[in-house]
Amino acid sequence: MNKNELISIVKKKLNANIKIENINVEDKSFLHKNHSGNQLGKYHLKITISSNELKMMHKIDSNKKIYKILNDEMKNYIHSLQILIN
Repeated sequence: MNKNELISIVKKKLNANIKIENINVEDKSFLHKNHSGNQLGKYHLKITISSNELKMMHKIDSNKKIYKILNDEMKNYIHSLQILIN
């Protein structure tokens, strides 16, 4: 899967399961290019979400919800996920 397909799937899944006002997903894999844990086909994503639903939750609970929604992608395509909730 290429990064654009993955970003599209991530946005679609999160929008379908969380009330989101705005979402931005960025590929930050280039920042980790020479790290020992870097794997071909695994991406480092940064997700910035504006969501009143998530803001009302404890940070750990909102992150758990996002990880649960993206469970398959985390297992197969995402090495690292940075989550910012506004």
